[in-house]
Amino acid sequence: MAMDTDTIPNLLGDARDQAPEELQEYFIAFEDYWERKLWHELTDKLVDFFEQPESAPQRIPFFETFIKSFANKINQLKLVTLGLSAATQFKDDKQRLAFVNELADSVNKPASQDAFVYATVAAASIQLRLKDEDEDGAKKKLDECEKILDNFDSVETVVHANYYKASAQYYQSKHEFAAYYKNALLYLACIDISTLELRDRQSRAYDLSIAALVSDSIYNFGELLLHPILDSLVGTPHAWLRDLLFAFNRGDLSAYDVLSGNIAKVPLLKEHQTFLYQKISLAALTETIFRRPPHDRAMTFSQISAETKVQPKEIEHLIMKALSLGLVKGQIDQVSEVARINWVQPKVLDMKQIESMRGRLKEWDASVNQLGNWIEGVGKDVWAA
Repeated sequence: MAMDTDTIPNLLGDARDQAPEELQEYFIAFEDYWERKLWHELTDKLVDFFEQPESAPQRIPFFETFIKSFANKINQLKLVTLGLSAATQFKDDKQRLAFVNELADSVNKPASQDAFVYATVAAASIQLRLKDEDEDGAKKKLDECEKILDNFDSVETVVHANYYKASAQYYQSKHEFAAYYKNALLYLACIDISTLELRDRQSRAYDLSIAALVSDSIYNFGELLLHPILDSLVGTPHAWLRDLLFAFNRGDLSAYDVLSGNIAKVPLLKEHQTFLYQKISLAALTETIFRRPPHDRAMTFSQISAETKVQPKEIEHLIMKALSLGLVKGQIDQVSEVARINWVQPKVLDMKQIESMRGRLKEWDASVNQLGNWIEGVGKDVWAA
């Protein structure tokens, strides 16, 4: 909406009169920057104004009248930031979606594709909230944005953050747990998690924990176990989930048995209960192999059963499953019932596992010293001869 030079001062004056007293100084700055065509300073002042909670009632009319009159003169990414802030004030998601789609179209130019992605992702996120309306349309928007982002050498972190956030939202709605897990962690990598409210941090930690456990392709929780988001579960009714993840990481079937009573509290975990037992059995197998030195990883099925607490009749299938998933590499001698493992997938270690590795390193160091002393002794005998 174009505004002539006589209308703007009147519009700002009226808006100033309607604003709370503590915000009225902003309107004096707006008029000053607008008259002097200081677009950068004006934009930053507007962003600051829109961040004030008291500005909420004025955001939509102010955007539609004042900001749109010079929209093509300011940073387009900041224009979208202002537009999305205004969009939060719509009470209806359908109205909000129409507003954001129009905003995305207005910045869909070669020079402002980052702003286009930012607005389009926001529109996709609204579509996902509408659920029954147009999830496929949301996915098309996200796919379009992904192609654009792939062609950028660099882009503002906030653009990537919102793309990953919306993608995680989509994959969670589809129960695609591995894709949700990946995108949710990428989103967290793009933001300062201290900016999230505690309830939001706890919710995300909970959802990530569930996804990690029930996914049939995630067997290494290292990124999540090291992420501070997981600590937000400590002291909550869901603290057992954090303990369960660490039990899986160290293949601790005893701890799993203790914690498994909580599984029935979560319908998704209860639905996957048989799979969860198979998954921690695999973790127990890899942990058993990991604890052994590389030169001593030929193990009988009975040894594996004794150390993992997995039933003997399940051991061969367990090893074959671990081989097929790439968790270990080696061979099985079915006749002799021996597994010869030469590689095990690396993983994050807790203090107990680190102490175990420290003990093995000390043993290795002692054996190297012993070998060195033996070689030195043999050398002296040869020279003496």
